[in-house]
Amino acid sequence: MTTRLPLSIDTAPATWQWRTLRYLSIYLLLAMTLIAVRYKTQHVRPNLLDLQKQEATLLTQRDNLEIAVQVAVTPQKIQEWAAGNGMIHFAESPKTARDLGQAAAPLTLPTTNNNTIEVKTQWK
Repeated sequence: MTTRLPLSIDTAPATWQWRTLRYLSIYLLLAMTLIAVRYKTQHVRPNLLDLQKQEATLLTQRDNLEIAVQVAVTPQKIQEWAAGNGMIHFAESPKTARDLGQAAAPLTLPTTNNNTIEVKTQWK
């Protein structure tokens, strides 16, 4: 069996004044800390907005450049460029032929090694 201690609340004015001063000082300390942090970081929000505008501009430039690249590398443009630089189709190019000789004899593997490996493959 546990015994409970009686709860006693100190209602003396000096105690409440002490608590009030303590909580008020904590509140003021936290408020001053928040004000100091805001003062030190007041440049962050404008910089963030500038960076967001810069990001939007860069994304627009990237999109425009992607479209320009897609237009520049179409098969028709490549064919026009190749024709303009003197290239011709493979089918239209002059062909030459020559005798390559006999096909090389297949290589035989030496059979002196008697170590064998057996592999079974089962398809499902």
